[in-house]
Amino acid sequence: MKLRGLFILACGALVPLTTPAAAHAESYSQSLTTAIGDLPVAAENRTGYSRDLFQHWIDADGDGCSTRNEVLIEEADEAPTVGSGCSLSGGRWYSYYDGLSWTATSDVDIDHMVPLAEAWDSGARTWTSTERRAYANDLGYYGSLVGVTDNENQEKSDADPAGWMPDLQKCRYLKEYVSVKIRWGLSVDSTERSALTDLTSANGCGNQAVSVTLAR
Repeated sequence: MKLRGLFILACGALVPLTTPAAAHAESYSQSLTTAIGDLPVAAENRTGYSRDLFQHWIDADGDGCSTRNEVLIEEADEAPTVGSGCSLSGGRWYSYYDGLSWTATSDVDIDHMVPLAEAWDSGARTWTSTERRAYANDLGYYGSLVGVTDNENQEKSDADPAGWMPDLQKCRYLKEYVSVKIRWGLSVDSTERSALTDLTSANGCGNQAVSVTLAR
């Protein structure tokens, strides 16, 4: 399984290859209930949004594999064969949104946990193009990009948890959604916060830990 991140061999062991910025990155760790309360509340604004403003599925490390394929390789329950040009064959993927497994990559979408349009509405409209590209290809937190059944991703579209939730593993979904918002300094609107609070309480998720490295 391919790891998200770069490593070097030192003293016979693999250790993370860090940059000065990464070495001093701030971290956040609180309960889910506290994390929801820590999210800033602001009205959403979709003025000027275009999906093209978030350049995604790039090959950031130059190994020939796009971000999409990096996620597919890492999340596979049965590892695919990686061929020329990072073509993938074989493999099996589990979608935690609906509990289904797939053996064809065409049946698996890579979901932006916080959709690109939602990110724009919640603060990304003020970011640089470089920051939006980093967000759209975020391999630094496992919950940012998730392989799921394509129909589930299409049904979710650009909805926040007030408008869509998966049928399964709701606590995991809530935790990962809030974690991405915390990681990237994104806001929530009042309806979204109420939904997050109510869903967390109803599903008994409040004490689950939100622990992320801050990207901004």
